[in-house]
Amino acid sequence: MEIFSSYNVIIGISLTIILSFIFNGIAKRTNVPAVLMLIILGIILQYILKAFGGDSIDFFPMLEVLGIVGLIMIVLEAALELELKRDKLMPILKSLAIALIGLVASTFIAAVILKALVKDMSMQSAWLYATPLSILSSAIIIPSVSGLSEAKKEFHIYESTFSDILGIMLFYFLTGRLNPAEDSGVGGFFLNLILTIVISLIASYAIILIFQKIKSQVKLFLLIAVLLLLYALGKKMHLSSLIIILIFGLVIANMKLFFQGQLRQYLDVEKAKHIYHELHVITAETAFVVRTLFFVIFGITIVLSSLLSLKVTLISLLILVSIYAIRFGLLRLFLGKDIFPQLFIAPRGLITVLLFYAIPAEAMVEGFEPGVLLFVIIGTSLIMTWGMIRDKKMNPKPIETVNENELEEVEETEYFINNTTDLSDINPQDSDTASDQNMNE
Repeated sequence: MEIFSSYNVIIGISLTIILSFIFNGIAKRTNVPAVLMLIILGIILQYILKAFGGDSIDFFPMLEVLGIVGLIMIVLEAALELELKRDKLMPILKSLAIALIGLVASTFIAAVILKALVKDMSMQSAWLYATPLSILSSAIIIPSVSGLSEAKKEFHIYESTFSDILGIMLFYFLTGRLNPAEDSGVGGFFLNLILTIVISLIASYAIILIFQKIKSQVKLFLLIAVLLLLYALGKKMHLSSLIIILIFGLVIANMKLFFQGQLRQYLDVEKAKHIYHELHVITAETAFVVRTLFFVIFGITIVLSSLLSLKVTLISLLILVSIYAIRFGLLRLFLGKDIFPQLFIAPRGLITVLLFYAIPAEAMVEGFEPGVLLFVIIGTSLIMTWGMIRDKKMNPKPIETVNENELEEVEETEYFINNTTDLSDINPQDSDTASDQNMNE
């Protein structure tokens, strides 16, 4: 029997999505990231495929496409959650500062470690290898912090989203410097950034104004197709495409802020809100499915034997120590003493894998062990799990007290039920009277 027949693939994908839904439920109860369970599921499937002779399939093209779509959906999902208000300005700026300084500092230290311990690695290549290892994974963080307080949850959403975007910008800035003929320098980089923001704002206004006039009920996937097209075209033009997705999400989530003065007359608030709510649902659902498939396929491609190398263990442990040492300093500086469990919530994931496979051939180093990537991803996920469980034990949610009036209402309802032997015996005309009499008693 062909293991990759149409029906087998449908059965496999369906069971994977069902298991992912169960994993989410387990994650909420145990604080073990669902992503970690998905990777383990992928590793199990890897051995099942080997047993049936299906291990010769090249999953990388599928992994790359899922990673890109997943990244877009996750950033859009996060942007739709962000409210731009005056009282949110300081938390946003703090999150941006922590994400930016943490990214640059972690990348620099990781590059120094790789340069020192990996044979024949130049500093330029070390920076490229270090960048994916320094980016927070919003794909893991956003679903995992729902149980935290509102302020801490918002901080993690802001920080992980900024880390994704800034990390990708840094990575492609570094790849551009590999080719001096195409390198536009720091000035060109910031010019590119400003151009991207302008294009993003124009595109966002145009999309909202056009889509609010479309009467067809089938338009949300059309909207997503437009966003995917803009992202892909932006990449072809060497723009920071993820900013297009982020700004569109911010504009539609904060319409009253962006549509002021003369622009307000062109906005149909009710229709735009309807688009926002439906987009919110479909984005969350799509991100869930894509994230599920991505991490399972990543698990299938993992080579566990690479974890057995002492060199891999040494490099990975040094990088992990540097990540949390830098994070501790930054959180104490910007947030004060209340830094738990934020200190431990720094997992690597989807972006790390995606950018690692995007390292140009001219920068690749044969001496680098991919096991470092896997070790850091699993290590940061396990540390986050431990931190979340520790926080849950130290700060249990208080049991909600029952209001005395609500208790009296419950007792009266029970009295009514217990003293009504058969509701079918009550004459419909007398039902109101019977109810009043029982409640008066």
